[in-house]
Amino acid sequence: MPGVSTVSYTALVISTIELDELMRRGWPATRETTVDGWLARFSGEVTRRANSVLPFHSPSDLEEAIGRVEELYHCRGLPPTFQIGPATRPSGLDAVLARRGYELRTPTVVLVAAIEEVPHPLSGTGPEIRVRHRPDTTWTELWWEVDGRGGVGSRAIAHEILTGVPALYASREDRHGVAAVGRLALVGSWAGLYCMAVRPDARRRGHASAILRGLLDRAAECGSKYAWLQVTTDNHAARSLYERAGFRQASHYHYRELPTKRFRSG
Repeated sequence: MPGVSTVSYTALVISTIELDELMRRGWPATRETTVDGWLARFSGEVTRRANSVLPFHSPSDLEEAIGRVEELYHCRGLPPTFQIGPATRPSGLDAVLARRGYELRTPTVVLVAAIEEVPHPLSGTGPEIRVRHRPDTTWTELWWEVDGRGGVGSRAIAHEILTGVPALYASREDRHGVAAVGRLALVGSWAGLYCMAVRPDARRRGHASAILRGLLDRAAECGSKYAWLQVTTDNHAARSLYERAGFRQASHYHYRELPTKRFRSG
């Protein structure tokens, strides 16, 4: 596709549109529908990622397609939101949305690595890493405490998203209980890192590095060869950790979100 970049590191070659598809599969929305070539995702306010449009193809009528998107999200009580990146079509969509009053949200970079090239170990010795194929109660409680959004209903939707694709769930304990957790979605030969969370009083003690290493080791045993992750551009601590682990930027995206009041007022 013209204008869609490709990244290559050693044996790793992937296009940005392929990365978008991996990310979609790694964090699956509870419902999806197409709007003239665009993919609209809905998941009850649990993350923008699962409640936004992936504009993979140029619609036949741009204004009509945007209007349809706005109606669909409004009917569900959600702000109309688009995920904008290098593979967005049409290429000028970001500017069109900005003129309509859509606000820029959450600039994010996508990093990738060949798992066999990630340094081992990433950190020193410490408590054992436990890796399971389902999130248990303690895993979910820490993740939701650190990064959760919403009440009981939202938590149920989040669980549906988490378990919508095969994945690994890692946790590490200290004397106070679960200190850190992480999730690795398994999609073909790729593995996607999500839900990295460390208990506030347990930060800067190597837990995140250990969780990352434990997940990648188990993913390699499961046949994964490459890994991807998303991190907001202003999360400098996390970016430093991942760059030390050998991850390099392959893509980027941000969201365009229409404020609810602006949409409802016409």
